[in-house]
Amino acid sequence: MRIFKVVFLNQGKVYEIFAKTVQQGELYGFVEIEDLIFQETSTVVVDPSAEKLKQEFSGVHRTRIPIHAVIRIDEVEKNEHGPGKIIEIDSDSNITPFPNHLFDPKKRPEK
Repeated sequence: MRIFKVVFLNQGKVYEIFAKTVQQGELYGFVEIEDLIFQETSTVVVDPSAEKLKQEFSGVHRTRIPIHAVIRIDEVEKNEHGPGKIIEIDSDSNITPFPNHLFDPKKRPEK
């Protein structure tokens, strides 16, 4: 079974998710990700980032991500996939999003 690790930007954060199916979307400029995989925790220690990601995508069968938001897509071994996570981007990060002049969540429209 193939498993894909998809890393993408969403609202100023880096998301890392695992899925069974990744393909070019029906909508032009989008990547479709189906059958999301979340690692089941069997320990008492819970990663809040992984739990937040699991909550955000609960009930989602298929999601579409804009191609310009995708950082990387890797095919990984079945037993090598870890928990998905959400990473905050800070000023020391080496990740820079592509310029997008359509919407900037940090800027509010002036009234």
